[in-house]
Amino acid sequence: MLVLSRQRDQTVMIGDEIEITVVDIRGDRVRLGFKAPAEVPVHRKEVYESIRRENQRAAGFRGDVSRLPGPEESDGERETA
Repeated sequence: MLVLSRQRDQTVMIGDEIEITVVDIRGDRVRLGFKAPAEVPVHRKEVYESIRRENQRAAGFRGDVSRLPGPEESDGERETA
């Protein structure tokens, strides 16, 4: 792991297209700003791990997808015709 020291408003480059800037430092909290191409996903690690687990679960799903709730169903209930 590469470890760098930066102060507020200083930036680190990853390749030619990704910038990480220290936006603010308050106590033990550091706020970072990210500039990256739209095709490069940027997530907090806990969000990334959750997405990865859900994708793995979905890839292994062998049931009837018509019984899964759709995005328009926020309360978890499906209408039947």
